[in-house]
Formats: sequence, C-alpha cells, structure tokens
Amino acid sequence: MITTNYLVIGSGVAGLTFALKMANRFPEKTITIITKANAEESNTKYAQGGIAIVTDKTEDSYQKHIEDTLICGDGLCNKEVVKMVVTEGPKRLKELIEWGAQFDKNAKGAFDLGKEGGHSENRVVHHKDQTGSEIQRAILGQVMLKENITVLDHYFALELITQDNRCVGAYALDEKTNEIIAYQSDFTLLATGGIGHIYGHTTNPIIATGDGIAMAYRANAVIKDMEFIQFHPTALYDNTTGSKFLISEAVRGFGARLRTKKGELFMHNYDSRGDLASRDIVSQSIDLELKKSGDECVYLDCTHLEMEAFKNHFPMIYSYCKKVGVDLEKDWIPVVPAQHYLCGGIVVDINGKTSIENLFACGECSRTGLHGANRLASNSLLEALVYSDKIYHYLAENPFITPKTKTIIPEWVTKSKTKIAPEYIAKIKANLQFLMRQNAGIVRFDSDLLKAKEQLKIMQDEIDDTIKNYLVCTDLYELNNMIDIGNLIVQQSIDRNGNSGGFVKYKSKDIK
Repeated sequence: MITTNYLVIGSGVAGLTFALKMANRFPEKTITIITKANAEESNTKYAQGGIAIVTDKTEDSYQKHIEDTLICGDGLCNKEVVKMVVTEGPKRLKELIEWGAQFDKNAKGAFDLGKEGGHSENRVVHHKDQTGSEIQRAILGQVMLKENITVLDHYFALELITQDNRCVGAYALDEKTNEIIAYQSDFTLLATGGIGHIYGHTTNPIIATGDGIAMAYRANAVIKDMEFIQFHPTALYDNTTGSKFLISEAVRGFGARLRTKKGELFMHNYDSRGDLASRDIVSQSIDLELKKSGDECVYLDCTHLEMEAFKNHFPMIYSYCKKVGVDLEKDWIPVVPAQHYLCGGIVVDINGKTSIENLFACGECSRTGLHGANRLASNSLLEALVYSDKIYHYLAENPFITPKTKTIIPEWVTKSKTKIAPEYIAKIKANLQFLMRQNAGIVRFDSDLLKAKEQLKIMQDEIDDTIKNYLVCTDLYELNNMIDIGNLIVQQSIDRNGNSGGFVKYKSKDIK
C-alpha cells in the first residue's frame, strides 16, 4: 500500500491545476497523480476552440456571458454557479499566463477574441486552434518541476476505496507490471474527463470511457443529468467508428456556413441565429436534415473566407483537411454531429465536494450546475479552472481530520486467472457503441430506451461473470465502466420528462 495526502485521478487541466496549487501551498504534502495513458493525453489536449472569458469590458460584460450561458442551458443552470464561474474567469486566465500559456493577440496587442455558437460577443481566448494542447503543455511543465508531485503514467484506477461513506483512496492497476496497488489518501480528486467512447462516434480521445463517474457510481455517489449529452455538430465525416476530427465551432464563428449536399443553407430554417445557434440546436437541425434527405452528412462551406487569415487562425484544421483530401479553398468539409461533451456527472457542491466525504470531482466528470441542459461553447475549460481553484481553497482552509478509528485498507485479492481475449472485448464494446448510437443518440424514443435498458442488463450480467473469472486488465474494466455509464444515460433519459437543451425524447406513440 502507498500513502499520499492528495490522490488525483486524471491528468487534464482540472487535475493538474489542483495538484500544482496544492504543491505550491504545501511543499511538505505529497500529491500523487495517476493517469491511465501518458500524462499529456487527456480531453483537455483536444480542446480546439478556447476559453470563454470576459476580457473586453467595452463590448462585452459578465452579465452578457451569464445570460448566454443561461439561455444555452435552457433553464436548468444553477444561476449562482454561473455567476461565480463567469466572474472568476479573468483571475484564472491570469494564472495560466503566469504559468507560461500563450494566447493569440491582435495587431493592437489585445487578445484576439473568437466568437462561437451561442455567444453574443467575441470572448473566446485561444491559441490558434490548439488551445487545450497549449494549456496542457504549460501546466504540465510546471507540475513536472514539483518534487512533491508524483505523476504515474499508465496506471488505471479500478475502484474507489470507501468506508462509512468516506473515501480513503483507490485501487489502481500498474499497466506495465499488472500489479494492483492500494493508494491510501487523505483526499481524492476525480478529474477523469468524459464518456465519448461509449458512443464510438466521438470527438473525445480513446481514453474517454467514463471511468471516474462509473467508480463514483459504484461507491454510491450521487450522479445526475447523464441524459444531457452534447453532440458537437461538426465532426469531420468518415464511415469508420472511433475518434473523429473536430471542426471547431470557431470556424462557424469565423464565417463558415452549413449547407446540404444540394448546397442549400438551412440553419435559418431552424433558428434566427443561423449557423451561430447553440450546439444542441445545430446538431438537432443537422440530424433532421439528414433524416429528411437520407444523406450521410452535411457540409461546412469555407470557400468564401479569406484563406490566409483562415490558415493563420486554424492551421491544424486546414492542414488536416488537406491531408484527407479536402481543399478548403474549393471544397466543402463533410461534417456530421458526434458525441462531444457530457453536461451531467458526479454531483458536486460549490466547493467541488461530492456526496462522499473526502471525495471531490472536477472537470467534465462532475456535475456543477453550470451547464444545465446544454453547455455553452468554451465554458468547459473555464469550469475546470474555476472549480479546481475552489477545491484547492476549500482544502487549504479545511485540513484533513484523522478519523478516530484506524483506517485499514485490505489488499486487492489476486488469483492466477486467464487473460480475456481482446476479440471478446472488442465485440462487446462495438455492440455497446452501436446500441447507444441507435437508442440513446441525439433524438431518443421511449421504446428504444426501454430496449436498450434490457440489452444493457444482459451485457452487465455477462461482464460481471467475466470479471470474476478472468485476469484484471484495463480493457475489461473500461468496458465495465462503459456499461455502467450506458445504464446511467439510458435510465436517466427514461426518467426525464420534457425536452430541454441537448435532450430530445419522444413517446413511442409519437413516431410517425
């Protein structure tokens, strides 16, 4: 068993900023970060657009940002949380710059602010079209300088360890040695990102399998709003399953227009904001257009844009499209909606506390109340930065209280077992992904959700038996986590009455 003061599971912006602040404040304390891939791999890395922060008080205001967030959340945001997150944004941006993160400036030396769907003003601070990667680089560089932070690559968290509704650590698998290690901690932070690969077609990296939420669920933490799944409207279309290349919402903010295969501009038929409507509206509109036409994708037209300025603003998108044979000066980009972000998750309070004592959650795996039924573009990195700071301040002011009874953590019992065939995992995973896309996608029907619930029960029973009889491995536990997440999405979709934001459901009798 290994002891640490703070155990952080996940190495995105949420986990890293918390770890860095604790290490600076308490050099005598130990912080351990475990991540199932390498430390650079996280949902943060793939965030293209930027961070929504009010920096230009002449044209913009906190109130405008708050109103945009509330409108996008379709009446289900926590207003106090929205106000807190929006107004703390500039402080968190200042910290990032102090840590070495660089953001694009205009000719006058001010931030080159982008505009994305749902925003009433230009307020998105960015680094080209690779903002998440730049932030990850800067913070991780600072973390690696801290002697009291240990970063463990290729360690997969299996289960939280709880006693009397108090988290005392976690079991983790060393993926290189297959050893299962118990980590005892004063406090544990889940910063494990999203759930994208439950759907297969996703903009998330392959590591996004909902591990933190699933572990918290099995430990009886409160999980809420899992039905509110954001589908990004413009993922680059191809006919394969797996991670999809994201065409940032900022491209539409730059002036690109959505067209059908026949060339028709269609977004004003659905929303007065046209191509700059919020993600839920655009995704649902594309879904309806594809159902009407039978086409496999719609198109994003950039051909009318000033291409040198486009290449300067979106170098990664331009080069990637060119690599796959799309010349933006004359070709339209084929796009479809793909799973992008989860608005629900582990319920936390204003300080990031979960319903389990000494367990905190931050970032996409948490449900803070900021997003409501649909996240406003570029509010996710902002939320992670603000809440990691809130958790840091709370723990700095509320030190660990040693329990009256000694904590005894049992070792994980391991037996000699056969390793599961990778083909078996791949088959069940593909079936799960297809089930979720078909039955719990952009538009859902009660009858489909009930069928999915039955199929998920069969899958869960099979995986429970498999886990008992085969060697522990990352792929098997990821699949177990994905099935748990699928159950949560489907059940909470069944329970939700009324359509809001990213959630659209019809009774089976309404199917025409």
